[in-house]
Amino acid sequence: MENLIDIILLGFLVMIAIAIIRLRDLFAIVILFGIYSFLTAVLFMDLDAVDVAFTEAAVGAGVTTVLMLSSLYLTSRWEAAPRHSSFLPLLVVIITGAVLVYSTLDAPLYGDPSAPVHQHVAPRYIQKGPTEVGMPNMVTAVLASYRGYDTFGETFVIFTAGLGVMLLLGIQKPHKPRPELNTIEDEIVLKVVVKLLIPLILLYGLYVQFHGDFGAGGGFQAGVIFATGFILYDLAFGEKEVRKVVPAHWLPRLAALGVLIYGGVGMISLLNNKPFLDYSALAHDPVHGQHLGVLLVELGVGITVFSVILLIFYVLANRRRQS
Repeated sequence: MENLIDIILLGFLVMIAIAIIRLRDLFAIVILFGIYSFLTAVLFMDLDAVDVAFTEAAVGAGVTTVLMLSSLYLTSRWEAAPRHSSFLPLLVVIITGAVLVYSTLDAPLYGDPSAPVHQHVAPRYIQKGPTEVGMPNMVTAVLASYRGYDTFGETFVIFTAGLGVMLLLGIQKPHKPRPELNTIEDEIVLKVVVKLLIPLILLYGLYVQFHGDFGAGGGFQAGVIFATGFILYDLAFGEKEVRKVVPAHWLPRLAALGVLIYGGVGMISLLNNKPFLDYSALAHDPVHGQHLGVLLVELGVGITVFSVILLIFYVLANRRRQS
């Protein structure tokens, strides 16, 4: 039954991909991308990759769709007709796809317990993780503790991306919106619904942030959820109102603060004669130190992700109001 569900989902993904290639309506393409991400999240759920599905749903189907729609407002809705024949790009894609499919013939079968990926470090994570890290969520234990260096680098990449967008497009005080842009803000029913939803969204974001070591979630997903709540507030009440709550000049500082929190945990480890990001230096009990370290670094990730996503939205919204 699971294989049938996977085949059906993959079939839908292929059909959506073909539709995206064929369409010239950029608005429809963005919506299809959101549907594609949502179906991918469902596929990950069926494969028991709950944390990955959570991230895909929050980022791919959620906030990325909003940011793409904001970017779409800065350009035309319709894609320009190609000036050259599409035969050569199509040929390159077909050849590349054929090579990738051919390379999978040497890969182990799906779910094969003797596959190399299951014989390297995975057994140690599974066997030693509960005693060394003491977290029920193995994904959080691996990403925040065993692979803390990698996650720190990814957090720094997110921070750099936010700075790049800010330097390229700039961030200024909100301009007075044009009258035709007020259609959403004038919807009374929408405002009432948003007022009811935003506290629940932020509360759920806190739950995901501080419960990631016991269930699906963590700093990355929580940061996206928090940013989504403020973006929804902006869409319903206007940019001027949301900037009263979170001023634009706070966001680069908050993004840097998140990176500093993560790196600061590593510096504390070094000052206690431990390796960088060795959380056992944070408490007398190594397991308690692991819990405290993961809590702090996930908090840093959440702050950085929230700040960067909201910063990008502010920049795009400001450009939209200037156009």
